[in-house]
Amino acid sequence: MRGTFTPHRTLAAVLAMAAAGTVALTGCGTTDKPVKPATMPHMKPQQQDVFERRADDIVRHWPKHLSPMPGRRAAVLPLVSAERPKDAGQREITVTVGHSACDVHFGARQYESKDVVVVSGWGKKKSAKGMCTEMLATDKVKVKLEKPLGGRKVIDAATGKQLAAG
Repeated sequence: MRGTFTPHRTLAAVLAMAAAGTVALTGCGTTDKPVKPATMPHMKPQQQDVFERRADDIVRHWPKHLSPMPGRRAAVLPLVSAERPKDAGQREITVTVGHSACDVHFGARQYESKDVVVVSGWGKKKSAKGMCTEMLATDKVKVKLEKPLGGRKVIDAATGKQLAAG
């Protein structure tokens, strides 16, 4: 009988499949090759947010004067001032962020190039429920830099103006 599996044939089939699986898992003895992530046509590349687009625009056109951003955006709040560090090798600057008194969270972020550091404040408002006075509040925020500030200029992303000279 041809279709009958004996214990001997079953063991031989299992061993053959195990050997084939081992060869497949080891890559047939080839050396390791880097694997690139597959590109998915339905996935879009990560898009820049409002601040990153504005900062990139400032870096590309600097030192040409740029007009202020229209309107007020919570992601790009204007700065009141920036303080240069006393030591040129320091990797931190202090900026004064003008934000709403209704902001439950606020801070600053930076975008660095070899010539300029573009900085902006940001704020996140409390829930829309309840009352809020919308008064301007200012607070000092420390911004950590990837590289020492050195002679780079500090530019306000919201206004396009230089805050601290190099």
